Amino acid sequence: MKYFILGISCVVMAGQIAGLIFYQFPAKQEEVPISRSVSDSPETAVTEEQPLYSKDMIDYSLQNDQLKVTYDHGESWIPVPVEKESLFGGEYNGNQQELIDNSYVLTEKRAAFLYPVGESPEGQKIKVTYSLDQGRSWETAIVAEQYPPIRFRKVAFLNDQFGYVIISGDRTMSQETSSVFLTNDGGKSWREVNSSNVTRLIADGGFIDEQTGFLSFGILNPEHPELHVTQDGGETWTKAEIHIPEQFEKIFVIAETPFKEGSTLAMLVNQGPSGDYKGGKVKGKFLSDDNGKTWEFSTEVQAIE
Repeated sequence: MKYFILGISCVVMAGQIAGLIFYQFPAKQEEVPISRSVSDSPETAVTEEQPLYSKDMIDYSLQNDQLKVTYDHGESWIPVPVEKESLFGGEYNGNQQELIDNSYVLTEKRAAFLYPVGESPEGQKIKVTYSLDQGRSWETAIVAEQYPPIRFRKVAFLNDQFGYVIISGDRTMSQETSSVFLTNDGGKSWREVNSSNVTRLIADGGFIDEQTGFLSFGILNPEHPELHVTQDGGETWTKAEIHIPEQFEKIFVIAETPFKEGSTLAMLVNQGPSGDYKGGKVKGKFLSDDNGKTWEFSTEVQAIE
């Protein structure tokens, strides 16, 4: 009996020792592999193209460093055969997140993009790449063989055949060269019209028909709007008379491109970048009854932001 009790005691003691060892040194847990999504990979994140979206039926995208257009609310995107960096070439480069204002036309019937190419000392070549079939085919036309690095740029079409390009370059302080080019064959060929011989920095410009066009000058501390008009398709340019009421002198200082309003022409004159009259949120509206030669004040209008 004594040996039996002694054996039982040894078994109990061995069990306690084993339990103590297990408590101090638990079994090693199995490591669970951590999954890593594809987007977490630095190499993949650089090369993976981001999906394109559009809130408009007709729109463009600069995502993934490529210009594309859509005509179906972003369901499909069509590459435009123009290098993205060319779209922002010249002296003024924009923010490069969106196309420079007025440097393109994008409608149901026409897509057109104005841009410079080259950086030679002689200047840049100015081109327009366009499509008339919603991107199924593209054509490129040369507007100017050589031109100084451009600052201001604008392209527009009034109909299927007539369009214009206005550009400026060779800026030194508050002076520069500005030029107007016209097309009468839908953009296939362009011709430069006579110069206005104004060297102030151009602010805006445009044509309202094939004969009548305007150029607005003065963007650095202007005190009075300066507008030049042609009524013969750019053969001659004359300075328009803008009659500013005394209470608005040095307030409405930069003329915007005129537009047709019924049987007359209308024009908005803004306050420039430093205007503070009524918070800078109003413009002067002027009317012309002689196709843009003289302008009379009509009313104040709210600026559309």
